[in-house]
Amino acid sequence: MEKKANILLIYTGGTIGMVKDYESGSLKAFNFNKLLKHIPELTQLDCTINSVSFETPIDSSNMNPAYWVEIATLIESNYEDHDGFVVLHGSDTMSYSASALSFMLENLAKPVIFTGSQLPIGDLRTDAKENLITSIQIASLQSRGRPVIREVGLYFEYKLYRGNRTTKINAEHFEAFSSPNYPELAESGVHLKINSPFLLDLKGRRKKLKVHKNMSSHVGALKLYPGLSKAILDAVLDTENLKVLVLETYGAGNAPTEEWFINKLKNTIAKDLHIINITQCAGGSVAMGHYETSELLKKIQLVNGKDITFEAAITKAMYLLGSGVSDKLFKTIFETSLRGEMQ
Repeated sequence: MEKKANILLIYTGGTIGMVKDYESGSLKAFNFNKLLKHIPELTQLDCTINSVSFETPIDSSNMNPAYWVEIATLIESNYEDHDGFVVLHGSDTMSYSASALSFMLENLAKPVIFTGSQLPIGDLRTDAKENLITSIQIASLQSRGRPVIREVGLYFEYKLYRGNRTTKINAEHFEAFSSPNYPELAESGVHLKINSPFLLDLKGRRKKLKVHKNMSSHVGALKLYPGLSKAILDAVLDTENLKVLVLETYGAGNAPTEEWFINKLKNTIAKDLHIINITQCAGGSVAMGHYETSELLKKIQLVNGKDITFEAAITKAMYLLGSGVSDKLFKTIFETSLRGEMQ
């Protein structure tokens, strides 16, 4: 008989942690010590639930690497005593945080499930209860004494995704997230269906959790558009202390072939600034060299972002720079899937 899973809820802020004060009509922070009062259905789950909150809950628009370190540190300090973690987070930057934590938590062998909601937990039509209940249920799933999910996931509106494969697609609908280039890990319906073939393969390794807490902020981004001027390109690439630029190109990694554009990229790369080529399309992958408009990018050694999301590209670059990866190895390591973030 399997023991009850011990789950830690980490509340960072966001709509899911708010309840309405019906006297004033305003929203106020949820008291997680009274969790069962608001969601008595949690007593039906076969697990023990503990909770911890940021000292000052934040709107997810204010999320930054320092808060990622705070989340990672809470997981690290509670890792041995808990079987799974559910991180309650505002939806606006949740994909960034889920991606960042996937890189920061090396050798993770337990579930870290990010979730949130579009409506506060006390609203009549809220999505908060279902998202929270099912996230806890997923985090508590065990098979033969081991967690079923052993990676960073994001659960929203009946689907569990790999966290570093997600992007927010809608500000109003309950179905706020998608995973354009990777199938969902689980789907909640009448039954909770786990798509086992798509779970992260740990290859039987049982290494100790290693938490990386240095995330570099020397990362920038530029989205190509018709009419991009030389002045704008120069201003971005000449930014002081910029080490990595995530370049959102067209289609399968295509860009202008004008001499001034290619020469600026080439000269900047020669100065050890890494330029990562990702597609600005909602789905699909970069295939440099497939078209003439990307052949030059391949020749001047842009980093191939393949099918990585923008959120994962930014946070992976922050992680690699923070880990002290050498300029010589950066391209090779970035083009390698570390946590299932790219094909």
